[in-house]
Order: sequence, then C-alpha cells, then structure tokens
Amino acid sequence: MILSVNNITKSFGTDMILSEVSFHIEAGQKAAIVGINGAGKSTLLKIITGELAPDSGTVSLQKDASIGILTQTQNLTDDNNIYDEVLSVKADILALEENIRRTEHTLKDLKGEELEQALNRYSRMNAEFEDANGYAIKSEVTGVLKGLGFEEDEFSKTVGTLSGGQKTRVALAKLLLSKPDIIMLDEPTNHLDMDAIRWLEGFLGSYKGAVILVAHDRYFLDKIVSKVVEIENTHAISYDGNYTEFSKKKKMMRDALIKQYLNQQRDIKHQEAVIEKLKSFNREKSIKRAESREKQLAKVERIELPKELNAEMDIRLEPNIESGNDVLTVRGLSKGFDGVTLFRDVDFEVKKGDKVAIIGANGTGKTTLMKILNGLLEPDAGTFKLGAKVYTGYYDQEHHVLNPEKTVFEEIQDTYPDMDNTRVRNVLAAFLFTGDDVFKLIRDLSGGEKGRVSLAKLMLSDANLLFLDEPTNHLDIISKEILEQAVSSYKGTVVYVSHDRYFINKTATKIMELRNNGFLCFEGSYDYYLEKRDALMKLHEEKQVAVSGVSASVSSDDAASSKGSKEDWANAKKKQAETRKIENELKKCEEEINRLEARNSEIDEEMQQPDVATRPSKLMELSAEHEKNSKELEALLEKWEELSEKLDS
Repeated sequence: MILSVNNITKSFGTDMILSEVSFHIEAGQKAAIVGINGAGKSTLLKIITGELAPDSGTVSLQKDASIGILTQTQNLTDDNNIYDEVLSVKADILALEENIRRTEHTLKDLKGEELEQALNRYSRMNAEFEDANGYAIKSEVTGVLKGLGFEEDEFSKTVGTLSGGQKTRVALAKLLLSKPDIIMLDEPTNHLDMDAIRWLEGFLGSYKGAVILVAHDRYFLDKIVSKVVEIENTHAISYDGNYTEFSKKKKMMRDALIKQYLNQQRDIKHQEAVIEKLKSFNREKSIKRAESREKQLAKVERIELPKELNAEMDIRLEPNIESGNDVLTVRGLSKGFDGVTLFRDVDFEVKKGDKVAIIGANGTGKTTLMKILNGLLEPDAGTFKLGAKVYTGYYDQEHHVLNPEKTVFEEIQDTYPDMDNTRVRNVLAAFLFTGDDVFKLIRDLSGGEKGRVSLAKLMLSDANLLFLDEPTNHLDIISKEILEQAVSSYKGTVVYVSHDRYFINKTATKIMELRNNGFLCFEGSYDYYLEKRDALMKLHEEKQVAVSGVSASVSSDDAASSKGSKEDWANAKKKQAETRKIENELKKCEEEINRLEARNSEIDEEMQQPDVATRPSKLMELSAEHEKNSKELEALLEKWEELSEKLDS
C-alpha cells in the first residue's frame, strides 16, 4: 500500500465538504476520484499533497514515495523555450552526464591509485546514468511533447508566449517525465485533443507508478482506472473496476437500498397501524402493548431514501414539427483564414434522426463549420441546403447566444414572451435554477450554469435540427448522463462537435472526422469507428492522392484491407437501413394494435347500450367485428414480438 487516506474531515465555515473519508491506493494502482461539481474532489487532492490541512484525519504515504501533481497554476520559467523547459525536469541526469564527460577528460592525466579511484567513480556514474535511461532522455522528451500535441517546429517557442492550455500541456509533460511514485492529475484532458488523449491513455496505462485521476472524461477513466472512489454527500465509497463497472455497481447498490427503504417503510406503516388499532381498543393491556411497540419502533435505525441525482435536472428535447427525411445537404464547402485552409470541397448529407458527431484535432475547423451551417460565417466556396420543414437551434460553446447583461429569467422570458412567469420559473427549475438564482446576471454565471441556460432555450425552441458545439463542457458526470439520455431519445436530428468520447459513443450514429482539410465519414458508434479507423484513414489518403492526380502503388494486402473497409462501411449502412425499416414496421404495428384495441373498447361500450342490446342482428354484427379484431390483434402481437426480437439482435 503506497497511500492511505484515513477519516479525513474538512469544512469551510459551516459547509461540511468531506466527512470521515477513507480509502487506500496500492503501488502501481490506477484510481479515479469522482463526484458532482463541488463534491470536494480537488480539496481532497490538496489535502493528500499537503497543500491543505484537514480538520481531522491523516494521510499516510509509503516511506520515500514521491508525489507529482498537475495543478491549475503552473510553475514554469517564461524565458525558457518549450523543449528546454521540459528537459529541465531531467536536470540531475544532465548534470550527471556532464560530470561523466569531465571525468573522461581528466582520466588521461591520472596515474596509479588516483587513476583507479577515478575509474571506479567513472564506472559508478555510468551505471547510474544507464539505470536512469540517460541515453534516451532527449528522445523521451521529444516523444512526450509530440504525444501531447506539440509539433517539432513549436519546441523553440518561448513559454511566456504560450496560451493557458499550452502551458498546461508543458506542465503535464514535465510531470510525466519526472516519473513520481504517484501521479495526481486534476482534469488532465481539458486542453488535449483526441489524439493527445489517446496517447496519454497509453502512457498512463503502462505507467509503473500509481495514478490518481480527477476527470469528467468517462471514456478516459474506462481505459485507465481499476478503482473508483466516489465522493457523495461528503462521504466516500470505493469500488473496484473502471468507470462503467462502477456505474453498474452503484446502480445495483442504489436499487438494493431503495428496496430496503421501501420494505422498511412498509413495516413501519404496518407497525403504526397496529399501534393505532391497539390504542383504539382503549384497554389497559392493549395500551401497554401499543406503548411497547412504540418504543421498539423508536429504536429502529431509519434508512434514508437515496437521492436520485438524475431526477434533479430534467432535460427533454422534443421537436414540435417533424422535418422531411433530407435534413441537410452540404456540397463543396471550403473555408480558410489568412491563407491557411481549414477544409475544402467538403460534401456530406444528414438524414432525419441522425446523430452526427464531428470530431478532429484542435484547430481543424470544427467550430468554424458549425458557424457556417448556422449562418454566422460565410464559406469561401460551396453551399449547404436545409430540407423541408427544417428548423435549426444552435448551442454555442462560448454562449454568444446569451445576453450577458440580462438575468437568467429575462433571457428566457424575452426569447419566449408568450410564456407566463410560472412556466418560465418551472423551466428554469428543471435546469436547477431556483429561488433568487433566476435573477443572476448571465455575465456572473459559471460555464456550467451558462450551458444550462443555453440548453433551456434550446429545449423551448421549435428546432428539429440541433447544432451543439461542445455541449458537455463544464458539465459534471451526472449532468452529462442526463444530456446523453436527452440526445439519444431525441426524435429530431442532431449535429454536434465534441471531445467527449463517452458521450459520442453513447449518442452518435455517424462519426465525421475533420482531418487533412477534408472529412472522413463513418456510420456507426465511436468504438466501432476506432476499430476501423486505420483502414478508413488509408482509404481517405488514397482518395486524396487520386484527387491530386498523384499515382500511388497499393500492395495486395492494402487493397484487401481497403476492400474490407468498403465492405464494412457498406454493411454498416445496410444495417442502419434495416434497423430503420424494422423501427418503422414496429411503429405501424403498435399504431394498428392501439387502433384495434380502441375499437374493441368502443364495441364493448356499444353492446351495453339498451337500444343495441335489444337488437340481435346488431349484436351479432358487433360481436363478429370484435372477434375479427381480436384475431388480428393476436397476429399483430406475434408480429410485434418477432420485430422486437429482430431489433434487439
């Protein structure tokens, strides 16, 4: 055991943040600390590192174990370039190498015992240098910087000129290369694109030391951790497994606790009823027995009903108007800035019901594309066309659609003037704005709060095509799960930009990766896309070569791989079409079942009417129709079951 956290309690004023929090981390173990925003995750990290003192409890660290933490405030030297700043973390090994070189120069001038001592020292230094992997330092630094998204021509940039996100990546590179026994990372994926996140997953997954993560990136957590510590209502519970396994176990525990609560409530009500009945007899013995039962009941430790966090925020996205099947058609779209092309000749189509995830590295033009499709920017070339009865709604990650000078209440009421005050308040309450919160100015809200206001506006609009730009930014895990459910069940069409791979995997039916100035399109989930990504990339590169007129030789293996990819793509499209067909048949089947059941109910009522009951011919006619409907219903129910099984398979 490398780290033990024992009964940590911490309050700020009257607010209890952590109460008797305990868990332990084994050497080499990868663990996540999760919880809603404000649960106390960052506070706990600060207590573990000694930056913050607990009110009570202890943190025990294995003797001589080192901790490295990535914090929001970076301790960097502004005058250094990126490469030298990261290399500085290996200063002791570089000093050792310099000492080895100096010793080499002095050996030729030494003799006898002095020479022997120098050779022994030289031998020890070389062994130490090799143990520290000294010969690979520079390639290690280069590999980590490239892995975190820096190009080699950026290595010479001065640290002082970097953005906040770039500085965070430099600090992360230094931390990873320092190789402490415990790495602690607070939201490490915030400033990384997908390629860099995948690289970091691989690095941490094979890291020999322990890792403690605070992150909202559930896909990232799934890939790395084998233990989850959840902070909820100031207490901590540990679960073995990755994030998905934790979610399942937590649901099982919650369901079991709810069952225990309901059983106890039933027993309590029964006991209270018995007590009341005994008292009503108004006899000495019965009253004594009632009092005895009351004492026993008072000693019962009451089970609290688990708070259902998912019920707190109520996001329902439902289009009021149904669009045509062809929702969006894009042809030859191109855009660049200052002579740099972001994308060119982009073609794609979006159909009704599609959930399209646009992914790609930072700076490839994803947000620019969203702004063009929403009429906020003009393309350099190309066109896009909305289909029949298509109405758009836009969720902007910078929340420019919100007026910073308005209150939350005014923002909704001014956008939807026909809504009365009660309905405005009800909508805002569904998005966790209650009491005086509705009178906060937009400019004073946090990123997560602005996101909730934008989502509320979107929910109330007539849009049936939603454009969402990084909708999960600033949301905690619970809020992300609520948004996932809303997007997945949405009957309209969604096109969104996101770095949240778990969200993409849960909601997307089509992946579009912006790369090399063009789109790589794939129908299916994010997991399946990753499976086929390399083959798809090869197809995309071959297409680019063909378009540019440059000949390329393709080996038989490559050709087979490309053919396989095309077949996979075709099969995926075919499967999606079959799924839609079954869903349509199911819908028609359900509508016909509802119609026949409603008609049989009408017949039953009609047959009970006095004027019908006295007419045998009418009764026989209605009875025959009822019997015919019942037979059709039986056949339809069998068909419904078959279609449901097909859809499940």
